[in-house]
Amino acid sequence: MTQRADVMNETDKHLELPFKESLKIAVNNIMIRFGRAAITASGTVLSIAFLVYVLSGNALEQAANPEAASGLAVRSTWLVVMSLLVCVVGIANSMLMSVTERFKEIGTMKCLGAQDSFVVKLFLLESGMLGLLGSLTGSVMGVVFALMAKSTALGKLTAVTFPYARVFGAMGFALAVGVVLSMIGTSFPAYRAAKLPPAAALRTEI
Repeated sequence: MTQRADVMNETDKHLELPFKESLKIAVNNIMIRFGRAAITASGTVLSIAFLVYVLSGNALEQAANPEAASGLAVRSTWLVVMSLLVCVVGIANSMLMSVTERFKEIGTMKCLGAQDSFVVKLFLLESGMLGLLGSLTGSVMGVVFALMAKSTALGKLTAVTFPYARVFGAMGFALAVGVVLSMIGTSFPAYRAAKLPPAAALRTEI
């Protein structure tokens, strides 16, 4: 009995992979299903692009017309709130569907001996990387669209008055929002799936 317990403990040690190996597996999973990962990340890209567009556009307008800053404050607040809601719904929905569609894969991993913590960690790593790449792409798109839409305001700005700090600050904020929301949107369905018995996960019909 003691020998069997020792074998089981030794097996558990081999199943708990270090962070570096888990990261490699997460990257490989993304590359294997690159098309699906791109579709999942598109929700993040569009949501973050809208958020950065709003924040950057407001920064450009206020820098070009400082006297109108107070009038823009109320409108910008509502736009930012709405864009954040779009981010939450869009990112959480895309990540929820991504995990739900892979219940059978989770069941297979658990049948092979993967622990619950490993399954959750693997999905969080994948969602974090997708969130980072999607947020980075969306941030660049949002700034480009804002510059195109605010061409009139740009004509009044110089290299000195251009709001570099606010524009780059909006991009940094959007990156953090995208990564955090991606991981939050993935954590619950991944945790729920990891807690499913392997047989139940394999029987799941999507």
